[in-house]
Amino acid sequence: MGVPPIYGLYACLVPLLIYSFFGTSRQLSIGPVAVTAILVMSGVSELATPFTEEFVELAILAGLLIGVVQILMGLLQMGFLVNLISQPVISGFISAAAIIIIASQLKGGLGIIIPDFKHTHQTIWYAITHITEVNWLTLGICISSILIISLLKKWKRSFPGALMMLVLTTLLTYFFNLKSKGVAIIEDVPSGLPSFGIPTMNYETIMTLIPTVLTVTFIGYVGSIGIAKSMEMKNRDHIVRPNQELFALGISKIIGAFFLAVPSSGSYSRTAINDEAGAKTVVSSIMAVVMVICSLLFLTSFFYYIPKAVLAAIILVSVLGLINYEEAKYLFKLRRRDFVVMIITFFGTLIFGVENGIFIGVILSFVFLQYYSARPHIAELVNIPGTEYYRNINRFPDAIQSTEYLIIRFDNQLYFGNSSYFKDTILGYISKRKPLPKFLILDNTNMHDIDSTGLHVLEDIKQYLDNLNIGLLMVGTIGPVRDFLKRSGFTDTLGISHHYLTITDAVDYAENRKAHTDIHEAAIQFNQKRRSFLD
Repeated sequence: MGVPPIYGLYACLVPLLIYSFFGTSRQLSIGPVAVTAILVMSGVSELATPFTEEFVELAILAGLLIGVVQILMGLLQMGFLVNLISQPVISGFISAAAIIIIASQLKGGLGIIIPDFKHTHQTIWYAITHITEVNWLTLGICISSILIISLLKKWKRSFPGALMMLVLTTLLTYFFNLKSKGVAIIEDVPSGLPSFGIPTMNYETIMTLIPTVLTVTFIGYVGSIGIAKSMEMKNRDHIVRPNQELFALGISKIIGAFFLAVPSSGSYSRTAINDEAGAKTVVSSIMAVVMVICSLLFLTSFFYYIPKAVLAAIILVSVLGLINYEEAKYLFKLRRRDFVVMIITFFGTLIFGVENGIFIGVILSFVFLQYYSARPHIAELVNIPGTEYYRNINRFPDAIQSTEYLIIRFDNQLYFGNSSYFKDTILGYISKRKPLPKFLILDNTNMHDIDSTGLHVLEDIKQYLDNLNIGLLMVGTIGPVRDFLKRSGFTDTLGISHHYLTITDAVDYAENRKAHTDIHEAAIQFNQKRRSFLD
């Protein structure tokens, strides 16, 4: 994140305590998270140099602003807005963020001085071209720590392998004076609890931080609610309420900011370990706070000789699992457009930065959404012999196709974005039929909404059919759409005998030219009393 290590402990203190009182998840553990850290680093580094006092103040202010936005979203019941960020966008961004974090740890893991570059590839290339300057002892500590932590994690996930390596390498550094051999260490870490203070703020700084604040707000909440929901599904002993979670995460950040806490979010690794250790209530979070307080009061003097290489190793082990290549393979097989969104978000984040990468992914998702919404699925239905079922002719090519009628099913809402496509497709189906059918049966079962543009298109289609002496029959129209058509006058214009409950009834009318009495009665009830009888 670009702040001294002590602020990591501060972020695990007050925010976690506040969340334990307001949160709805019993196992969720909040604190510094890799993805949140890289977002804050990316945004705040535009205003100040990492690890400086100014940078720390801005990071804390960002946490305060994120909390304010999350509380407002919670009070306004806006938890649904996180759905604007699709899973492929999140996967692509997190995978890219993991690589950015890995690049940021090359300095600590290799023991060389790497300038602060704007782009990740510049950092990686500099490390490659200066590989001869590596401190091999530092690199050895880093690699051995990664291997041992990974092996211990595979052996038993709840075993504190990272803590063990931290203690072991610290003792080795102290007794063998590895600092004199070029191994960088933490050195002084302030002791005591964080003091109360009001973050410095002004209008210009706040406005500059807004892009970072909004990005961390959404990404942090998406990650936190996803972890909380997974614990809810696993344990089935509590219910996670999204809007309450927004409030809990927000208030923990706001109060935490007054006690030097940098932005925090739900951590999957800490939550998983918390759950595996047997946590059933928020008391587990309170106990974690107690342990942090003990560390701040009595253990900070032992942090002096912690080698930065082992911290880099711990971070690398944590973020390597964030590179989700399995998700990329899965999406490539399952749905190519989601794969494209993930890959473009991934490279967009690496090339243009984290905020721009997410923005690119979100925009691309909506472009695909609009494209496919504007070209929804439309099927010609035919009768399966010996049954009253009607299915897509492309899936049942041997089914019976009548010359008397044409059945079309539209599988989407009818609105301005797809109305032209709907009209062109309907007219295309009719023009291909020789001879022309006597009736067009429109199956509206899956048409869940319609707007004024869609209504005009229906009127145009009816006029076109009237000119060809083709009758229009409406089938399975759901209540809200029926109400709209009734208010518009289209129902009366079309006529009672042209509205049916099922395709079978409409087909019977098309073949026999005789409407069923019960269908008439149902239509009369609908038209006169405006009740949702057919539902």
